[in-house]
Amino acid sequence: MPDQVLFALEVTINGLMAGVLYALVALGFVLIFKASGIFNYAQGVMALFAALTLVGIMEGQVPFEHLINATFGTGIHGFGWQVPAILAIVLTVVVMVIFAWVVNWLVLRHLVGQEPIILFMATIGLAYFLEGLGDMMWGSDIRTLDVGLPQGINTLVDQVTFDAFGYGLFIDNLDISATIIAIVLVAALVAFSQYTKEGRALRAVADDHQAALSVGISLNFIWVLTWSIAGFVALVAGIVWGAKSGVQFSLSLIALKALPVLMLGGFTSIPGAIVGGLIIGVGEKLFEFWVGPLVGGATENWFAYVLALVFLVFRPQGLFGERIIERV
Repeated sequence: MPDQVLFALEVTINGLMAGVLYALVALGFVLIFKASGIFNYAQGVMALFAALTLVGIMEGQVPFEHLINATFGTGIHGFGWQVPAILAIVLTVVVMVIFAWVVNWLVLRHLVGQEPIILFMATIGLAYFLEGLGDMMWGSDIRTLDVGLPQGINTLVDQVTFDAFGYGLFIDNLDISATIIAIVLVAALVAFSQYTKEGRALRAVADDHQAALSVGISLNFIWVLTWSIAGFVALVAGIVWGAKSGVQFSLSLIALKALPVLMLGGFTSIPGAIVGGLIIGVGEKLFEFWVGPLVGGATENWFAYVLALVFLVFRPQGLFGERIIERV
């Protein structure tokens, strides 16, 4: 098999893996948009905050220790213990549920029936607040995150492909783990949305807040539930991205890569988030592989947004989104 074909195959597989990581972030956007019609600008920061909280708990760090030391002149430097990864993940999930309740209590319940732009602006404020809170609670240093996910080249794939083609494909174990996690997560979310009472209530709230209230659906409960699930999805995304590139404040920018994914897959489709992520991941890698050398490289920085722009022109609802028809 020609070397160029083998290189393209390796690029395609790694693009699929990268697309899964984008899709994990996009899932949080889809969940909140389906339930409340809110485009949650803070989703990327939620992933950052969840990852920071997880690392802080695992390392036994005292929340706000930098602020306490600066204010009172103390020398606090952690509790002096390490927390197992599983227990730390459970505690972080509890923190994200509390966060969801606080957001609903302080923000969302006061904005029932408001225009979407007002809700969107509220999430922008929430994003900046949450980023500052994360900085004060856990500091701004770059952290390593190790929850036991395997990393490095998959030797089995490398050996099998080398024996078959004379060229070993480089596939990262972390990307394989992320793919498995994403498949399980999407299956669980689809099953929850389609086959549970709470999932059907969630879809009813998405269609019409006031109508859902009139039939006895608790808007407060649904929004807390939705933001809690979105917080859990943000934690999963934060774990995967944090393990891959470290927990740092640039992690919040992964939300920008989720926007083209949403435009391709549709803002209301959970499977669409996955498909859109795979298209973006493969597309940007192959485009960089074939076209990048001809135009000086760095096409991965803008390819996804150009593709999303094309979709906005010709199919604004995305591949799986619902076509909105308004009668005048």
